[in-house]
Amino acid sequence: MAVSHPVTRNAAIAALVAARNRDPFSVLGPHVDAEGGGIVVRAFQPAAQRIDVRVRPTGELVAMTNRHPAGVFEAHLPARIAPGRASPDRGGAMPGAVADITEPAMLDYRLRITDAGGYVIEIDDPYRYGRVLTDYDLYLLGEGRHHRAFEKLGSHRITVGSTTGVHFAVWAPTADRVSIIGDFNAWDGRVHPMRHLGPSGVWEMFIPDLPDGQKYKYEIRTRTGAILKKTDPYAVAFEVPPQSASVVHDISRYEWHDTAWFTARRASGSWLERPMAIYEVHFGSWARVPDEDYRFLTYRELAERLVSYVKAM
Repeated sequence: MAVSHPVTRNAAIAALVAARNRDPFSVLGPHVDAEGGGIVVRAFQPAAQRIDVRVRPTGELVAMTNRHPAGVFEAHLPARIAPGRASPDRGGAMPGAVADITEPAMLDYRLRITDAGGYVIEIDDPYRYGRVLTDYDLYLLGEGRHHRAFEKLGSHRITVGSTTGVHFAVWAPTADRVSIIGDFNAWDGRVHPMRHLGPSGVWEMFIPDLPDGQKYKYEIRTRTGAILKKTDPYAVAFEVPPQSASVVHDISRYEWHDTAWFTARRASGSWLERPMAIYEVHFGSWARVPDEDYRFLTYRELAERLVSYVKAM
């Protein structure tokens, strides 16, 4: 996206700082510098004292200028960056070559962030990545006919190009702004505002290099200005109650141990030919443990008590 008129851009930055920008990707990340040529990179890190752009694969450090005292920084990069050019796998430099960087998507870089205490961390910029969900995904979700919605919404570990991270997506059609908040950004809703996918009502974001075990929620700003912090309805892992955060977890690494059970079930014939009784239960309210501060039952405890209870009915 081309850089907009300075007045419009300043208004967009002010909205970003106020956590009211519905299109943060139009401001943050790499963009064509229509005024000076080359590429301009912007980042919003409220805790940063200084940010440098480490251009890959050359390793060149370019200091960013503070554009707003709340923590908005930007750097202007020339269209030609030397020496070195990106290898096909976005790996190391190829000495003696010159990289022609004419489009934002061609720029590979990291942000070197220094806080007020001098602590330095280097991260990949989530705002340099494009959309993940396809138009067909959005069409099926809008129709209510996406039979694999649980694979598209929620948090999922994916690889974009050669970068592994976590893709977040949530359906919030009436939200004015949705951000991901969690351990990784000090639960600050200004740091990771998500991409709004138009009339679909879906918001998404890919955060590179995010490890398992990170707690998170969605921070939603309603159209009336209310701020809500919501658990991910499609999450696969959660904090132990009464805490309610979702937890990033790569379910693909889980090792199942139910082969014998499935084999026995198939051998017993079709369920259509056997009697069936369905008992619906809410695990959280079906039973508690009074002697232990009325805690919830574990799944193992539920398996032992609930199955015998249903059989006796």
